[in-house]
Amino acid sequence: MKYKGLIFDLDGTLLDTLQDLADAANASLTHFGFPVHPVKSYRYFVGEGLHTLVQRILPDSATETDIAKLMEKFGEIYATNWNTNSGPYPGVLDMLQALSNAGIQLAVLSNKPHMFTKICVDTLLPDCSFAFVYGKRDGIARKPDPVGALEIAENMNLSVEEILYVGDTATDMQTGNSAGMKTIGVEWGFRKREELEENNAWEIASTPAEVVSYAI
Repeated sequence: MKYKGLIFDLDGTLLDTLQDLADAANASLTHFGFPVHPVKSYRYFVGEGLHTLVQRILPDSATETDIAKLMEKFGEIYATNWNTNSGPYPGVLDMLQALSNAGIQLAVLSNKPHMFTKICVDTLLPDCSFAFVYGKRDGIARKPDPVGALEIAENMNLSVEEILYVGDTATDMQTGNSAGMKTIGVEWGFRKREELEENNAWEIASTPAEVVSYAI
Protein backbone atom coordinates (compact mmCIF):
# COMPACT_ATOMS: atom_id res chain seq x y z
CA MET A 1 0.00 0.00 0.00
CA LYS A 2 1.50 3.31 -1.11
CA TYR A 3 -0.80 5.66 0.84
CA LYS A 4 -2.73 5.36 4.09
CA GLY A 5 -5.34 8.06 3.53
CA LEU A 6 -7.30 9.67 0.70
CA ILE A 7 -9.25 12.91 0.84
CA PHE A 8 -11.89 13.39 -1.84
CA ASP A 9 -13.71 16.42 -3.11
CA LEU A 10 -17.44 15.67 -3.50
CA ASP A 11 -19.19 17.45 -6.39
CA GLY A 12 -17.55 16.59 -9.70
CA THR A 13 -15.30 13.99 -8.09
CA LEU A 14 -17.43 11.40 -6.31
CA LEU A 15 -20.89 12.64 -7.28
CA ASP A 16 -22.34 14.12 -10.47
CA THR A 17 -24.52 16.83 -8.96
CA LEU A 18 -24.39 19.42 -11.73
CA GLN A 19 -27.99 19.18 -12.97
CA ASP A 20 -29.51 19.52 -9.51
CA LEU A 21 -27.22 22.41 -8.57
CA ALA A 22 -28.03 24.21 -11.81
CA ASP A 23 -31.77 23.59 -11.47
CA ALA A 24 -31.86 24.95 -7.91
CA ALA A 25 -29.77 27.98 -8.86
CA ASN A 26 -31.84 28.78 -11.94
CA ALA A 27 -35.09 28.37 -10.03
CA SER A 28 -33.77 30.78 -7.42
CA LEU A 29 -32.82 33.31 -10.09
CA THR A 30 -36.24 33.00 -11.73
CA HIS A 31 -37.95 33.55 -8.37
CA PHE A 32 -36.34 36.99 -8.11
CA GLY A 33 -36.61 37.85 -11.81
CA PHE A 34 -32.93 37.43 -12.70
CA PRO A 35 -31.77 35.77 -15.94
CA VAL A 36 -30.81 32.09 -15.81
CA HIS A 37 -27.79 30.22 -17.20
CA PRO A 38 -27.29 27.02 -19.22
CA VAL A 39 -26.44 23.96 -17.17
CA LYS A 40 -22.96 23.66 -18.72
CA SER A 41 -22.03 27.10 -17.36
CA TYR A 42 -22.41 25.79 -13.83
CA ARG A 43 -19.30 23.67 -14.33
CA TYR A 44 -17.40 26.90 -13.72
CA PHE A 45 -19.81 28.59 -11.33
CA VAL A 46 -19.65 25.87 -8.65
CA GLY A 47 -16.72 24.68 -6.58
CA GLU A 48 -15.87 27.56 -4.29
CA GLY A 49 -18.83 27.64 -1.94
CA LEU A 50 -22.39 28.90 -2.03
CA HIS A 51 -21.61 32.60 -1.62
CA THR A 52 -19.22 32.55 -4.58
CA LEU A 53 -21.70 30.55 -6.67
CA VAL A 54 -24.42 33.13 -6.07
CA GLN A 55 -22.05 36.00 -6.81
CA ARG A 56 -21.15 34.42 -10.13
CA ILE A 57 -24.69 33.78 -11.32
CA LEU A 58 -26.12 37.16 -10.38
CA PRO A 59 -25.72 40.24 -12.60
CA ASP A 60 -22.83 42.58 -11.75
CA SER A 61 -25.37 45.10 -10.50
CA ALA A 62 -26.58 42.78 -7.73
CA THR A 63 -26.28 43.98 -4.14
CA GLU A 64 -25.24 42.12 -0.99
CA THR A 65 -28.94 41.98 -0.14
CA ASP A 66 -29.60 40.25 -3.46
CA ILE A 67 -26.83 37.77 -2.70
CA ALA A 68 -28.19 37.00 0.77
CA LYS A 69 -31.74 36.51 -0.52
CA LEU A 70 -30.62 34.26 -3.35
CA MET A 71 -28.47 32.17 -1.01
CA GLU A 72 -31.46 31.62 1.25
CA LYS A 73 -33.76 30.74 -1.65
CA PHE A 74 -31.18 28.39 -3.13
CA GLY A 75 -30.95 26.57 0.18
CA GLU A 76 -34.73 26.16 0.31
CA ILE A 77 -34.97 24.82 -3.24
CA TYR A 78 -31.86 22.64 -3.13
CA ALA A 79 -33.18 21.00 0.03
CA THR A 80 -36.07 19.63 -2.06
CA ASN A 81 -34.27 18.67 -5.30
CA TRP A 82 -30.67 17.81 -4.35
CA ASN A 83 -31.07 14.12 -5.24
CA THR A 84 -33.40 14.35 -8.24
CA ASN A 85 -30.62 13.64 -10.74
CA SER A 86 -27.49 13.32 -8.59
CA GLY A 87 -25.52 10.14 -8.03
CA PRO A 88 -22.03 8.64 -8.01
CA TYR A 89 -20.02 8.63 -11.21
CA PRO A 90 -19.54 5.21 -12.87
CA GLY A 91 -16.81 3.27 -11.10
CA VAL A 92 -16.76 5.43 -7.97
CA LEU A 93 -18.42 2.88 -5.70
CA ASP A 94 -15.99 0.16 -6.79
CA MET A 95 -13.09 2.56 -6.25
CA LEU A 96 -14.18 3.42 -2.72
CA GLN A 97 -14.74 -0.24 -1.87
CA ALA A 98 -11.31 -1.24 -3.16
CA LEU A 99 -9.61 1.51 -1.18
CA SER A 100 -11.54 0.64 1.96
CA ASN A 101 -10.75 -3.06 1.56
CA ALA A 102 -7.06 -2.13 1.40
CA GLY A 103 -7.34 -0.50 4.83
CA ILE A 104 -7.00 3.07 3.56
CA GLN A 105 -8.76 5.80 5.55
CA LEU A 106 -11.17 7.84 3.41
CA ALA A 107 -12.52 11.35 3.89
CA VAL A 108 -14.58 13.97 2.05
CA LEU A 109 -13.74 17.68 2.06
CA SER A 110 -16.16 19.92 0.16
CA ASN A 111 -16.99 23.61 -0.18
CA LYS A 112 -20.67 22.63 -0.31
CA PRO A 113 -22.46 23.66 2.91
CA HIS A 114 -21.76 21.05 5.58
CA MET A 115 -25.39 20.03 5.99
CA PHE A 116 -25.80 19.27 2.29
CA THR A 117 -22.41 17.54 2.14
CA LYS A 118 -23.46 15.16 4.92
CA ILE A 119 -26.87 14.50 3.35
CA CYS A 120 -25.36 13.76 -0.07
CA VAL A 121 -22.75 11.38 1.32
CA ASP A 122 -25.12 9.61 3.72
CA THR A 123 -27.79 9.12 1.05
CA LEU A 124 -25.89 8.66 -2.21
CA LEU A 125 -22.83 6.85 -0.81
CA PRO A 126 -24.43 5.00 2.12
CA ASP A 127 -22.23 1.91 2.08
CA CYS A 128 -18.92 3.75 1.86
CA SER A 129 -16.71 3.89 4.94
CA PHE A 130 -15.65 7.51 5.35
CA ALA A 131 -13.73 8.34 8.50
CA PHE A 132 -14.52 12.05 8.13
CA VAL A 133 -17.00 14.05 6.02
CA TYR A 134 -16.65 17.83 6.10
CA GLY A 135 -18.44 20.48 4.10
CA LYS A 136 -18.09 24.23 4.54
CA ARG A 137 -18.37 24.89 8.26
CA ASP A 138 -18.65 28.19 10.12
CA GLY A 139 -15.29 29.42 11.29
CA ILE A 140 -13.30 27.13 8.98
CA ALA A 141 -11.87 28.69 5.83
CA ARG A 142 -13.07 27.14 2.59
CA LYS A 143 -10.83 25.51 0.04
CA PRO A 144 -8.26 26.31 -1.37
CA ASP A 145 -7.21 27.15 2.18
CA PRO A 146 -5.58 23.90 3.36
CA VAL A 147 -6.90 24.10 6.92
CA GLY A 148 -9.64 21.50 6.33
CA ALA A 149 -7.27 19.04 4.69
CA LEU A 150 -4.74 19.47 7.48
CA GLU A 151 -7.46 18.95 10.09
CA ILE A 152 -8.38 15.66 8.42
CA ALA A 153 -4.73 14.57 8.35
CA GLU A 154 -4.45 15.27 12.07
CA ASN A 155 -7.68 13.40 12.80
CA MET A 156 -6.46 10.45 10.72
CA ASN A 157 -3.21 10.54 12.70
CA LEU A 158 -1.30 10.54 9.42
CA SER A 159 1.40 12.75 7.95
CA VAL A 160 0.55 14.73 4.83
CA GLU A 161 3.01 12.55 2.91
CA GLU A 162 0.80 9.54 3.62
CA ILE A 163 -2.32 11.12 2.11
CA LEU A 164 -3.54 11.65 -1.47
CA TYR A 165 -5.88 14.52 -2.24
CA VAL A 166 -8.34 13.84 -5.09
CA GLY A 167 -10.47 16.44 -6.88
CA ASP A 168 -11.64 17.85 -10.20
CA THR A 169 -10.83 21.58 -10.06
CA ALA A 170 -8.02 24.08 -9.66
CA THR A 171 -9.32 24.73 -6.16
CA ASP A 172 -8.75 21.09 -5.24
CA MET A 173 -5.26 20.96 -6.66
CA GLN A 174 -4.37 24.17 -4.81
CA THR A 175 -5.81 22.79 -1.58
CA GLY A 176 -3.89 19.54 -1.68
CA ASN A 177 -0.66 21.13 -2.85
CA SER A 178 -0.86 23.81 -0.15
CA ALA A 179 -1.35 21.09 2.46
CA GLY A 180 1.77 19.29 1.24
CA MET A 181 -0.17 16.32 -0.14
CA LYS A 182 0.18 14.63 -3.52
CA THR A 183 -2.80 15.60 -5.68
CA ILE A 184 -4.77 13.57 -8.22
CA GLY A 185 -6.96 15.43 -10.68
CA VAL A 186 -9.91 13.53 -12.14
CA GLU A 187 -10.92 13.98 -15.78
CA TRP A 188 -14.54 12.86 -15.40
CA GLY A 189 -15.57 15.88 -13.32
CA PHE A 190 -16.68 19.44 -13.98
CA ARG A 191 -13.43 20.88 -15.35
CA LYS A 192 -10.92 20.10 -18.09
CA ARG A 193 -7.57 18.34 -17.92
CA GLU A 194 -5.74 21.57 -18.78
CA GLU A 195 -6.95 23.23 -15.60
CA LEU A 196 -5.64 20.35 -13.51
CA GLU A 197 -2.28 20.35 -15.28
CA GLU A 198 -1.93 24.12 -14.89
CA ASN A 199 -2.49 23.77 -11.16
CA ASN A 200 0.21 21.16 -10.67
CA ALA A 201 -1.74 17.93 -10.34
CA TRP A 202 0.73 15.19 -9.40
CA GLU A 203 -1.24 12.69 -11.50
CA ILE A 204 -4.41 12.84 -13.57
CA ALA A 205 -6.86 9.94 -13.51
CA SER A 206 -9.18 9.20 -16.40
CA THR A 207 -11.13 6.57 -14.45
CA PRO A 208 -11.78 5.81 -10.77
CA ALA A 209 -9.81 2.58 -11.18
CA GLU A 210 -6.71 4.66 -11.92
CA VAL A 211 -7.08 6.38 -8.55
CA VAL A 212 -6.90 2.96 -6.91
CA SER A 213 -3.73 2.13 -8.85
CA TYR A 214 -2.04 5.32 -7.61
CA ALA A 215 -3.03 4.67 -4.00
CA ILE A 216 -2.41 0.98 -3.48
